[in-house]
Amino acid sequence: MSLDAASEVLLVGCGKMGQALLKGWLDGGVVRHVTAVDPAGAPALAGEARVTLLSEAAMLPADYRADVIVVAVKPQYMDAAMPPYRALVERGTLLLSIAAGKTFASFERYFGPAAMVRAMPNTPAAIGRGVSVAVPNARVPDEGRALCDRLLRAVGAVEWAEDEAIIDLVTAVSGSGPAYVFLIVEALAAAGAKAGLPPEMAMRLARATIAGAGELVRLSPDSAEQLRKNVTSPAGTTQAALDVLMAPDGIQPLFDRAVAAAANRSRELAG
Repeated sequence: MSLDAASEVLLVGCGKMGQALLKGWLDGGVVRHVTAVDPAGAPALAGEARVTLLSEAAMLPADYRADVIVVAVKPQYMDAAMPPYRALVERGTLLLSIAAGKTFASFERYFGPAAMVRAMPNTPAAIGRGVSVAVPNARVPDEGRALCDRLLRAVGAVEWAEDEAIIDLVTAVSGSGPAYVFLIVEALAAAGAKAGLPPEMAMRLARATIAGAGELVRLSPDSAEQLRKNVTSPAGTTQAALDVLMAPDGIQPLFDRAVAAAANRSRELAG
């Protein structure tokens, strides 16, 4: 198996995240061929020579082999979707799961002992700007880890960890994090409209401001704290707003409770 490009990837589940990954792999030349299994299909990929679309696992050839199975199935469908792939896993195929809440122990109930990597990407993967955190189990060889890194890196940055428990916290911060940012856009635009801006202008300003600030924090060598201070003149308008947002009952305790709630829910789903 070449680490430059996997010969064959089996993608189980071709929803939004599955298709984002697939697009990144094809655009980056990370895979030579992908077999994607999804009952709903993936019309956007019709005609792509490097992809074979199947509606169910039973359509796989009896002698089918893959370098890695990438599981992108929603957790509630996992019990029905996984059993047909047991023979592949038993033959030693590496498993890469991006399914929230499904632990190594969960997959061992489907497949028995196997080489597995759990990863949590986020939705900016759709534009190649995602971030994923990946955790391998003890059975994953170095070349398997390297292959998973290439597959995930095709849609953004990758962080590796060794403790599976960190996935619940990652889910709460970066996995769910884009929704928090989108909510901030909504809230900033709504506040601007309430203050008197035309609503459409308020939304355009909010979107452009969050996008620009995000790009600045990505590219700048300065810390987020320093970038905030750079915008804030003593006794100025920004400071007046920050006095509200950074008050004891301001944004930090809200985020503390939000991240804790998301992490707790991730643990509940894993149970």
